[in-house]
Amino acid sequence: MQSKNSYFFNKFSLFSSKNSSTFWQGVRHGLPIVIGYLPIAISFGVISSQTGIPLLHTALMSFIVYAGASQFMAVNMLGMEILGLEIVFATLILNFRHFIMSMSLMNKLQHLPLAQKIPLSFGVTDETFAMLSMEQKEDEHLSFYFVAGIMLSVYLSWGLGTIIGGLLSMVIPPSIGASMSIGLYAMFIGLLLPAVQKNYSVGLIAFLSGGLCYLFGLFLNSGWAIVAATLVGGLLGSFFIKGE
Repeated sequence: MQSKNSYFFNKFSLFSSKNSSTFWQGVRHGLPIVIGYLPIAISFGVISSQTGIPLLHTALMSFIVYAGASQFMAVNMLGMEILGLEIVFATLILNFRHFIMSMSLMNKLQHLPLAQKIPLSFGVTDETFAMLSMEQKEDEHLSFYFVAGIMLSVYLSWGLGTIIGGLLSMVIPPSIGASMSIGLYAMFIGLLLPAVQKNYSVGLIAFLSGGLCYLFGLFLNSGWAIVAATLVGGLLGSFFIKGE
């Protein structure tokens, strides 16, 4: 019995040396996203607080909703005194792409039990999805503890950055707070470049997907435009990139 308990502890406990090491590797791997998230989260905290939303509610939005673009949209709609039901529906449409990202990512993580997939699904964002999608299926980096290390560090940076922004909202002008969001684009470029260096087809697909998103946005709202571009871009990727 003791040997079985010891095996279970070593295999599933974060405090075992192997799992702890893998977890911290994930944390280090997620640092580029953490660095990119902090100024954007601070920007959100500043804008939300200056809109009149209490700091507690602003922080809870980041820790519970945890959806950057939707949070900015929700704050803007709240400032316009739009009804809550309309905000929920708009958020659902904007975040519909998460269904696609989650299905794709969970296909890579199919070796994990459902009890581990469920908490990881909460940490799926555009950036964590982009980073993990570049990992190979057979790569040991796709272990639960490695993925959890990435997602937890990114999650905490978003929440804590929001709190910092809320606290600094009295001294940071709205224009400066809004300009911090440019870090999001720089972060995506930083995530994309290593994959492009390995396979130029990745860059071509990213370029085509961006163009498709713009074209779809001419006659669809932004949420559905992203969903449509993701589907078509993924279909193109299945032809250009073998094994994905």
